[in-house]
Amino acid sequence: MGGTSSTRRVTFEADENENITVVKGIRLSENVIDRMKETSPSGSKSQRHSVSDEELKRRVAEELALEQARKESENQKRLKQGKELERERAFANEQLTRAILRERISSEEERAKAKHL
Repeated sequence: MGGTSSTRRVTFEADENENITVVKGIRLSENVIDRMKETSPSGSKSQRHSVSDEELKRRVAEELALEQARKESENQKRLKQGKELERERAFANEQLTRAILRERISSEEERAKAKHL
């Protein structure tokens, strides 16, 4: 089930104020960015919670793993659909070939009967 895996270089750096961690080398969807921006469950806007570097790295790793799993699942689904379409195409071609052969045999038999009459 394993597809091709890609290795990406990801670096983590702190900004000059040590307030945020800068992650370089990956692309994040808007959903991921929004989830990472969410405030604490209390909902207080004035209260900011800090996330440790390790926690941020863990979150990014989880999001990357989820995205990779989603892509792998989509690829497996496409592959399965492609195989099913190929089977259907082969079956249709087989049926068409048989119908053409039956028609040719029938035509030959009719010609032979007409020739004898």
